[in-house]
Amino acid sequence: MPVRHRRFTQAAALAAMLLAAGITTPVASSAAPGVAPAAAAADRVLRVYSNNIENLVTNNADGSCTRISGPDHLTSMLVDDAGRTGTSGVVAPDVLIVQQVRGTGQASAYADQLSAKFGYPAGTYRAIVVWDDPEPWGSTHKCDDQSLGDLKKKQTNGIIYNTQRLSLAAGDVSAYWSAGWLKPGTAYGNGAGCTLYKPPNNDDGGTDEWKWKRTSAIAARFTVKATGTSVFVATMHLPQENRQNACAGAGDKGVGGTGIHLGADATSLLNASTIRIVGIDANRTGIPASTLSGYGMTGYGAGATNGSSKIDYLFIRGTVQSSPIGHTVGGTKSNHLALYGFIAF
Repeated sequence: MPVRHRRFTQAAALAAMLLAAGITTPVASSAAPGVAPAAAAADRVLRVYSNNIENLVTNNADGSCTRISGPDHLTSMLVDDAGRTGTSGVVAPDVLIVQQVRGTGQASAYADQLSAKFGYPAGTYRAIVVWDDPEPWGSTHKCDDQSLGDLKKKQTNGIIYNTQRLSLAAGDVSAYWSAGWLKPGTAYGNGAGCTLYKPPNNDDGGTDEWKWKRTSAIAARFTVKATGTSVFVATMHLPQENRQNACAGAGDKGVGGTGIHLGADATSLLNASTIRIVGIDANRTGIPASTLSGYGMTGYGAGATNGSSKIDYLFIRGTVQSSPIGHTVGGTKSNHLALYGFIAF
C-alpha cells in the first residue's frame, strides 16, 4: 500500500478513537505535498485519461501553430470528480493514454512533468512507447513557423502510468501491431482493398515514407499493487484514411466496420485482465459505444473531440463513475479533447 494511503488509514483510525473518547480536535492531514486530500480516498478508483496530444503543438485556424508546455497541457486536461480542471480536488491520475508523441524523450519528459505536478520524485510516472525515436515524416504539418512544424514530424503512441499504484512485469507489454489502411488509388471493395499499414504497403517514398509508424499500436497489462487487480491498457491511432474507408488489415474492415482491431499479443493480455481500457484516435466518426462489447467494453464520451467531429474514443470494461461533463474535457490544450474515466474497483 502506498505510504500516503497507509497514513490516511492510520489517521482515520486515530480520529475514530478520539471521537469515541469525546475529543473533537481535528487530526492534521498527512497528505504528501502537492497531492490533493482527495487522493487518500482514491484507493479503489483508477483514474484514466486518453488524448492525442499532437506533439504538444496545436494547429490554429489561421495556419499558425502554438507550442504548449507539458504542465499547461496537464492542467487543462486533468479534472476533479465534478469534471473541473485546476482545482484542489484534482487527484493524480493512474494512466494517461497518449497518441502523437515524438518518442521516448518527449514521453519521459511529459511523465516527469506529471510527477512534479503532484509532488512526486522524477520517475514516479513512466512511459511506454511503440517507437523509441521514429523517423520524421511530412513537411510543414500546416504550421507557418517551420520550427513548430518540425516538432510534429516524429510521431508515436504511448502509455504513461503511475508506479506508486501500478506495477508492470516485463512480459506484460505487447508487441506492436499495425493499423489497417486503404492505400490511395486502391479500390475499396467493401474492405477487399485493405492492407496492414506498414511496408511494403506504406506511402510511396518521399516525405511520407515513415508516416505509417504514427499508427502503430501497443498495449500493456498492469497490476494494481494494493489489490492485485489486473488492468489492460491499449493506445491506438488510426490513419486519416480510416474516416472514408474502414480498414483493419488485409481485406478486413475491423470490429463492426470501424477499422479497429487488436493485435494477437494484445488480445492475450486483454483476456487475462479484469479491467480493460482502450484509448484511440480512430479518425472516424459514428463509432458506436457498443463496438467493443465483445470484449466486455463500453465507450464513454459522446461529444465532439476534434472540431465538430467525434473521432477519439475511450472504451472501458469496469465500473465507471458518472461524469458531469460527459467524460470529455472541453478545455484541453490540444486539437483533440481529452476523454477520461474514473473506474471504481
